[in-house]
Amino acid sequence: MALPRFFAAVVACALLAGTPVLADKIQDIDRQYRDGDLSAALDRTDRFLVQNPQNAQARFLKGLILADQGKTNDAIAVFSGLTEDYPELPEPYNNLAVLYAAQGKYDAAKNALEMAIRAHPGYATAHENLGDIHAKMAAIAYDKAQALDSANTTAKAKRTLIRNMLGEPPDKPATAKPLPDPGQPAPAR
Repeated sequence: MALPRFFAAVVACALLAGTPVLADKIQDIDRQYRDGDLSAALDRTDRFLVQNPQNAQARFLKGLILADQGKTNDAIAVFSGLTEDYPELPEPYNNLAVLYAAQGKYDAAKNALEMAIRAHPGYATAHENLGDIHAKMAAIAYDKAQALDSANTTAKAKRTLIRNMLGEPPDKPATAKPLPDPGQPAPAR
């Protein structure tokens, strides 16, 4: 579910078309973000949002920056606000799902991805991410089944199969490793 920072930022710039002057300012901030100057990019985004508080591109970019800075709860607040103000955009839901999954909140991640798919049924990234969440939830369920009945060879085999698919070691509990890298929100494709 992780994605290179520049691709996620490109999505932010493509969310909504603004006036050329506003678009230029956002592109400059996006460039700073892609160059890794997160503090300066966040500062410029905040200043931009004072004048343009409803600009979806800038708000999305702010969420990406906050996520990359490890400010997960702040990023969640930004993406949640975007889903309320622009429920037709699937990308904020998708990024919410990545952040929730990083916190081990798989039900919340699943719900966010289902909303992304409702907003845009052809959004392949959300479908793929939903599959990853279902696989992660299955691994947790198989772990529990194995813990409750260590002689259950079927649950053990399924657990091993899912773990291999997720790239996890077969002997570690599924809840020990969150699915995505919280600093790399997944994008829209």
